[in-house]
Amino acid sequence: QVQLVESGGGSVQAGGSLRLSCAASGRIFSINTMAWYRRAPGKQRELVAGITSGGTTNYADSVKGRFTISRDNAKNTVYLQMNSLKPEDTAVYYCNVNLMTGTGWRDYWGQGTQVTVSS
Repeated sequence: QVQLVESGGGSVQAGGSLRLSCAASGRIFSINTMAWYRRAPGKQRELVAGITSGGTTNYADSVKGRFTISRDNAKNTVYLQMNSLKPEDTAVYYCNVNLMTGTGWRDYWGQGTQVTVSS
């Protein structure tokens, strides 16, 4: 059974920084894309950033230049460094990992971690 465990959320003032982590564990054969999504109150879930197995990254326009996604393949972990945080970044952040187990490829989701940015 695969588990994704997130950590690093919290409350911060505008302009501050937080670093999110998401570690995948279990019988994992291979990992493809790793990504972070977020859902703000009253809004739909949106993609924040993604990173392929080869290290190619993509970002939502709203976070470009402020957030950085990275991964440690040896640890099956994806990170999201968030700098210059704004109140509009307040949301529950979820990691998403596309990986292969003995039953094939599928997406897995973390439990979510709250990020609150105050003005």
